Amino acid sequence: MSKTILSVDDSASIRQMVAFTLESAGYKVATATDGRDALTRLKAQPADLVITDLNMPNLDGLGLIREIRALPQFKFVPIVFLTTESEEAKKREAKAAGATGWIVKPFQSEQLVAVVKKLLG
Repeated sequence: MSKTILSVDDSASIRQMVAFTLESAGYKVATATDGRDALTRLKAQPADLVITDLNMPNLDGLGLIREIRALPQFKFVPIVFLTTESEEAKKREAKAAGATGWIVKPFQSEQLVAVVKKLLG
């Protein structure tokens, strides 16, 4: 059974690129347009891993991570930031919120697949 990944980004092109890359590697991918949308989708259809942007409307990536980590059933689900941000202070803040990893955009397809494989086994 393939693992399900939720890709959260306000950019349609990034969502499409992530979905194409991971579906080509054999994963099932669901998408959400922002943090609020992601929470609704997660509650309806749990994911094995979440990949989220940082800067989004309605609920940003840090807020999303905090909300996900507050839900007992998602306490140990890996969450990876996929963002243009690369500041160490932001990375520390994300880690403190519960992020598992960080990938800077633009990303290499091979890098994304390698990170997902490492986190999902």
